[in-house]
Amino acid sequence: MADELHDLLTGKKVTTAYEGGRESFLGNVVTPIYRVIYEEALKSKNGTADHSTWRNYDDLNEYFWSRDCFQIGWPMRLDHDYFCFHSLNKPKRKNVVEEKRKREENKDEELGLKEDEELGGTVEEIHEPKWLGKKNFVEIRSFWQIFRSFDRMWSFFILSLQAMIIMACHDLGSPLEMLDAVVFEDIMSIFITSAILKLVQAILDIVFTWKNRLMMDNLSRKKQVLKLLVAVIWTIVLPVYYARSKRKYTCYSTQYRSWLGELCFSSYMVAVAIFLTTNAVEMVLFFVPAIHKFIEVSNYQIFKIFSWWTQPRLYVGRGMQETQVSVLKYTVFWVLVLFTKFLFSYCFEIKPLIRPTRLILKIGVKNYDWHELFPKVKSNVGALVAIWAPIIVVYFMDTQIWYSVFCTIFGGVYGIINHLGEIRTLGMLRSRFDALPSAFSVCLTPPSEKRDQKTRNFFPLRFPKVSGNEANDVAKFVFVWNQIIKTFRLEDLISNWELDLMTIPMSSELFSGMVRWPIFLLANKFSTALSIARDFVGKDEILSRKIKKDKYMYCAVKECYESLKYVLEMLIVGNLEKRVVSSILNEIEESMRRSSLLEDFKMSELPALKAKCIELVELLLEGNENQKGSVVKVLQDMFELVTYDMMTDGSRILDLIYSSQQNVEQTEENFVDLSRRIEPQLFESSTDRNSIHFPLPDSGTFNEQIRRFLWLLTVNDKAMDIPANLEARRRISFFATSLFTDMPSAPKVQNMLSFSVLTPHYKEDVMYSTDELNSKKEGVSIKFYMQMIYPDEWKNFLERTGCEDSDEIKDEKMRNDLRNWVSFRGQTLSRTVRGMMYYREALRVQAFLDMADNEDILEGYDGAENNNRILFAQLEALADLKFTYVISFQMFGSQKSSGDPHAQDILDLMNRYPSVRVAYVEEIEEIVKDKSQKVYSSILVKAVGGFDQEIYRIKLPGPPNIGEGKPENQNHAIIFTRGEALQTIDMNQDNYLEEAFKMRNLLQEFLRQRGQRPPTILGLREHIFTGSVSSLAWFMSYQETSFVTIGQRLLANPLRVRFHYGHPDVFDRLFHITRGGISKASKTINLSEDVYAGFNSTLRRGCISYHEYLQVGKGRDVGLNQISKFEAKVANGNSEQTISRDIYRLGRCFDFFRMLSCYFTTTGFYFSNLISVIGIYVFLYGQLYLVLSGLQKALLLEARVHNIQSLETALASQSFIQLGLLTGLPMVMEIGLEKGFLTAIKDFTLMQLQLAAVFFTFSLGTKIHYYGRTMLHGGAKYRPTGRKVVVFHASFTEIYRLYSRSHFVKGFELVLLLIVYDLFRRSYQSSMAYVLITYSIWFMSITWLFAPFLFNPAGFDWEKILDDWKNLNKWIRLPGGIGIQQDKSWHSWWDDEQTHLCSSGLGARLLEILLSVRFFMYQYGLVYHLDISQKSKNVLVYILSWVVILAVFLLVKAVNMGRQQFSTNYHLAFRLFKAFLFIAVLAIIIILSNVCDLSMKDLIVCCLAFLPTGWGLILIAQAARPKIEETGLWHFTRVLARAYDYGMSVALFAPVAVLAWLPIISAFQTRFLFNEAFSRHLQIQPILAGKKTKQT
Repeated sequence: MADELHDLLTGKKVTTAYEGGRESFLGNVVTPIYRVIYEEALKSKNGTADHSTWRNYDDLNEYFWSRDCFQIGWPMRLDHDYFCFHSLNKPKRKNVVEEKRKREENKDEELGLKEDEELGGTVEEIHEPKWLGKKNFVEIRSFWQIFRSFDRMWSFFILSLQAMIIMACHDLGSPLEMLDAVVFEDIMSIFITSAILKLVQAILDIVFTWKNRLMMDNLSRKKQVLKLLVAVIWTIVLPVYYARSKRKYTCYSTQYRSWLGELCFSSYMVAVAIFLTTNAVEMVLFFVPAIHKFIEVSNYQIFKIFSWWTQPRLYVGRGMQETQVSVLKYTVFWVLVLFTKFLFSYCFEIKPLIRPTRLILKIGVKNYDWHELFPKVKSNVGALVAIWAPIIVVYFMDTQIWYSVFCTIFGGVYGIINHLGEIRTLGMLRSRFDALPSAFSVCLTPPSEKRDQKTRNFFPLRFPKVSGNEANDVAKFVFVWNQIIKTFRLEDLISNWELDLMTIPMSSELFSGMVRWPIFLLANKFSTALSIARDFVGKDEILSRKIKKDKYMYCAVKECYESLKYVLEMLIVGNLEKRVVSSILNEIEESMRRSSLLEDFKMSELPALKAKCIELVELLLEGNENQKGSVVKVLQDMFELVTYDMMTDGSRILDLIYSSQQNVEQTEENFVDLSRRIEPQLFESSTDRNSIHFPLPDSGTFNEQIRRFLWLLTVNDKAMDIPANLEARRRISFFATSLFTDMPSAPKVQNMLSFSVLTPHYKEDVMYSTDELNSKKEGVSIKFYMQMIYPDEWKNFLERTGCEDSDEIKDEKMRNDLRNWVSFRGQTLSRTVRGMMYYREALRVQAFLDMADNEDILEGYDGAENNNRILFAQLEALADLKFTYVISFQMFGSQKSSGDPHAQDILDLMNRYPSVRVAYVEEIEEIVKDKSQKVYSSILVKAVGGFDQEIYRIKLPGPPNIGEGKPENQNHAIIFTRGEALQTIDMNQDNYLEEAFKMRNLLQEFLRQRGQRPPTILGLREHIFTGSVSSLAWFMSYQETSFVTIGQRLLANPLRVRFHYGHPDVFDRLFHITRGGISKASKTINLSEDVYAGFNSTLRRGCISYHEYLQVGKGRDVGLNQISKFEAKVANGNSEQTISRDIYRLGRCFDFFRMLSCYFTTTGFYFSNLISVIGIYVFLYGQLYLVLSGLQKALLLEARVHNIQSLETALASQSFIQLGLLTGLPMVMEIGLEKGFLTAIKDFTLMQLQLAAVFFTFSLGTKIHYYGRTMLHGGAKYRPTGRKVVVFHASFTEIYRLYSRSHFVKGFELVLLLIVYDLFRRSYQSSMAYVLITYSIWFMSITWLFAPFLFNPAGFDWEKILDDWKNLNKWIRLPGGIGIQQDKSWHSWWDDEQTHLCSSGLGARLLEILLSVRFFMYQYGLVYHLDISQKSKNVLVYILSWVVILAVFLLVKAVNMGRQQFSTNYHLAFRLFKAFLFIAVLAIIIILSNVCDLSMKDLIVCCLAFLPTGWGLILIAQAARPKIEETGLWHFTRVLARAYDYGMSVALFAPVAVLAWLPIISAFQTRFLFNEAFSRHLQIQPILAGKKTKQT
């Protein structure tokens, strides 16, 4: 292969191993490998098979990381084990060998080789193919994977816990007391535990790689055995030395006796020192990362031997060390976190329990309230376990909480340093708007030779005012600003009036650095200045300073004065009039020069003059020739007002008039009479001359100036709220803020990196059709929904189209405009495409500004397009050269051939945006050798002349959808992308023009050094645009925003563990396509495909940065069911990550503190949530044990006798700290940074009033259920959530199906635990103590049971409740079967709910059975508290309880059999049979109550005891289904399960129905669920009612 490549590169005659046509490489090289991948994927059984039974993409790829791959040969030996995917039979093998032999013979003839020599070689290569199995790693489903991947962390926490317990037992008063010889020796015992943990790790390594043993090289096998032997030796040596040298040590005095006292050591300490040698070396290397990296990547033999022990010699995971500064930063972070965590754990969790523990050990309890199974166990071990177990669980969980606290602090500090939220309101925008041109010049304008580059400081600099030689950049800023505002108008975010008020005029003045600010900045400024001047008393200088203090007020006054001069200059043409006006203006300017304006003019008349000016400008704009007399009158009035009422000395003006009228006597008549006596009158026209030019010439530029003058005079405070649209405000504020952040300087477009955008698409909405717009399938039409949610944008749309109402939209163009308007507000592909094509528009604008001269800029972009076609063609070519947009739409070919409307919508998008390219997979049938076979091709098309035209076609070896759909969709299209960078965008995302202008800055980040290397993935922030209506959408928006901002900000810097979490990120395309691509696609294991791109990049020494100066839009789910499905999918994906090789390698190869960051920001987050809930169960079952056994009562009574308060406190405490609220701190911090801390506190309080705590607690249940279940049994799968925008009511049946096992069952279990605990603690514990202990658990239980109904729109509507009840009964009773969907029948749903158990292993099933045994504890403990038991502790009481359960089961079975046999034909007999059974049971109860003292309390307690037992039996039967499915037990299990589900559904339905009967509840629910809509005055009621209100 190398020889062939060498000949090809050197131009020699190439003789390849494979001869044939153009598809030779495809058929001989690609297809065999593809065949292996395809067959292995089939063995996965759609991801349900055990990972160890099939090879995924990683296994097949990693085979080529070793020298074994050379055994495949060139040409490839198809009988090699690599191509074996199962045991091949002999005939098939012979065919393969025969084909290979023929191919070799043909080659021999061409090369002239001897046949017998080559044949001999061929015969030697024939062997029995065998399946190679996994390579380097086996994904085994076990919670032990968490310990195995992060063993250093767990060992550290376990050893720290042991050390703190030892310290607490010694009652240390000061940390220095640790150095006491006895205390220090006891603490040193932790290293024995460390040796045991290393032994566990060595055993786990062997167990988890056992299935991979045949593929391991000898050195790896020897290393594992050697590690095991060393661990065994240390596990023996350390305890032996510890026992021999205990309290036997040699001490030496030190000169610092007051501190160290004596320095003591023993033989055990020497052994520990040797044991810690490797750890010491690792610590030294940790502080010198450059040397550590050199050792890892070096190929010197000595370094290979040195690193052989610590990590495998793999192609990835080496040399990932960061710089010294980065290491220092994240080390400081984690030292603070761990110090706080251990201090809290020691003071509030461990130390308070030491004294109660000692007392419990002293107090002997011999009498139990039940039959004690282990009566010989002394010291109340059960009580100690019940007390300590929750504390241990919390100890291992609360690091996640402290991480959230410090994440908030550090993330907030970093946000402040980077000027995040510096401009967050319109007021802040106005105050900083004058600095935007200079900031724009520095950030978004390519630097010139004369301009100094922006320096990089720790605190990014403030930008200076625009200098003279940068004035050209001001024009560019104005040009870009106007383009942004025009886009706002095209998107209907602003009205025509707002467009005019926000536009900055383009004029030649801009090139001199003079900017006429937009009207919305100057609104009411002129009127305010007039008011100040009118009432001012003092000197001119003070008035001038007062006005100039507000720069916008000064600009407004100056511009109004200049505009009035300009208007009068254009309007007045008479010589006399010109001289008069010029004299008045000269008087004004001379007074200002002398600072005597207040003396020469009366300011009190300014408002009257302003009114006349407004009247004049309005007449000029109207331009009606018949109004010429009115114009003359207004001018005369203005003249008289100025000269008579305002000027203190108008003699010079009078002299000017006298000199022009010789026939008029010089008298001291007033100016008014004088001006009226002049013939013709002043400003009037005569037959021989025109005094004024009216109407003015119809010039667009002049009309704009007059209109702007009118706005300056008339616009009031209302313009202060422009733009009124909240989205427009947010976008402008963010754009302005981003200009003050630290971003690279922008290169010219021709010098920037080129990039592509890739969007995968399946069957989601492209654009809403006309039928969909008016369809009321979900209660209301999508069009009506959008009109109600976006009323201001709908009004702007009607204004733009010139319609009064939607009924006027009739022609085709307007209907398409309406479709676009609605589609651009949903989560559709058309919205995404429009947003991404802003990149091309921005590049065209930026290229235009790079190449255009001043005249072209003044003409504008449209003018240049018409007048300079060469320049315009260059812009188009340059934009296409730098930007490519590819939509990967695999179904386009099939949809096009079937006439699917989606295909036409895609074609319409390509016609609207000619630069859009669509990649799809074509499947056709061809006849090859008289046989029909399917041929697959990847095709790239573009739109030409209204049709799609093929650009490229790549033949494929087979269907590309082998693994997960979305990554495979991306993989098949990535070949069609171009450029150095690649941005992956999901189809529910959006982009904005103002953000697109910053793309070339962002791409420059690839050229900046981040630590030791330039970045390979650029992370971007997202704005969630779906959080504006319902409370749920608002909660999700804030939660997502806090993660993609403050969370990822901290992950990237200082923690250096940010990965790839979604689709706005930008990849170094060349780096990734040569290192495995951007999408791992193996079935199930790569369910969360995004994050693996980050894992892969990091493992291959990539660097991932995060940048907040650019954002894209992102849509999220808005309904609880949609959100829960999304959370379930993410939790499934995280459980698969936990067992993946990527997490294992990251956990092993990162240094200690970076490993902590990796754990707590990936799988550790979900595992911590899981163990936090497990802690609640451990606490409650521990309390249940103490209560039912009588231990708690005995211990408390003994404590009260001896007045021991600490024991009572320990037993009555909740035993774990509820700090879950602290995890919401990052959200509050981020809101505070971006909106202000008062707003943050207000929003957070409002969120709690809208039951945000209920929502997040419910989401916790979703996460822990799907994470834990998938870790145990598998079953991870993609869960489509749908992206519909209409809020609709979910039926009770649907809610029950979704949340029955994840929330309802767990909620009922917790409620049952709390009730039993309450019933049997009352005799010795106060109710207040019970409330303090259990209030948070009650809250969680009620939340898990009823949150879906609280967040269900119209969930308490009486009519819908009645429909839900009918549907529930129908669903329960309808029998299942083949083809019956789970939403139609309980049987189908119940079977589907157990699919995860079908592929579960034996170990997982046994663990499931073991966990189910907990439900038998109720029965065992409660039956001994029955009055009928008469306080007997005999085991027969428990046995008799099982007899009762068996009798109940037989009774149920008898009724069920009777129903089947008699209910149809012998209905009366069946009724009599049921009546007989009822009377018999009633009689037995009466007899037992009279004879055996059976009480009503006993009946209630029996229900509490036997109901959990029945559920436990059901769970055990489900786990043992393969063994009992063919027996009658399985049918009985199904009947029993249906009864339980029906009972639970009725228990949930009853309170919901009662609340629905109260009208106020429905109104309250609507208010808190849609408070966001009400606060924006949106009409949400018509949407909920499903009826359109009449428009008035």
